[in-house]
Amino acid sequence: MYIGELDPHIVGEVIAKFRRKKGISQEVMSGLAGIGRTHLSAIERGERKPTLETLYKLSCALGVNMSDIVLEIEKMLPEDS
Repeated sequence: MYIGELDPHIVGEVIAKFRRKKGISQEVMSGLAGIGRTHLSAIERGERKPTLETLYKLSCALGVNMSDIVLEIEKMLPEDS
C-alpha cells in the first residue's frame, strides 16, 4: 500500500481524463458541478487539490461514482518501495 502525500497532478490528470472521455469542456463541466472554471482548471493542472465535496460535485457532473475516480487515482500511485 502506498503511504505518502497524494500528488495533485495525478488527481488532476484523472479528472481531466474523465472529462475528455465525456467530451465536455471545462466550461460545461464547471457549470454542471457548480464550481468556477478557473478552479477546475487549477485542479486539472495539479495546482489545487479538490476537497471531498468538490470531488463529489465533479463526479456528479461527470455522471460517474466518486469511487470510480478514486480507483483510477489509486492505479496511478507509485508502487511500494
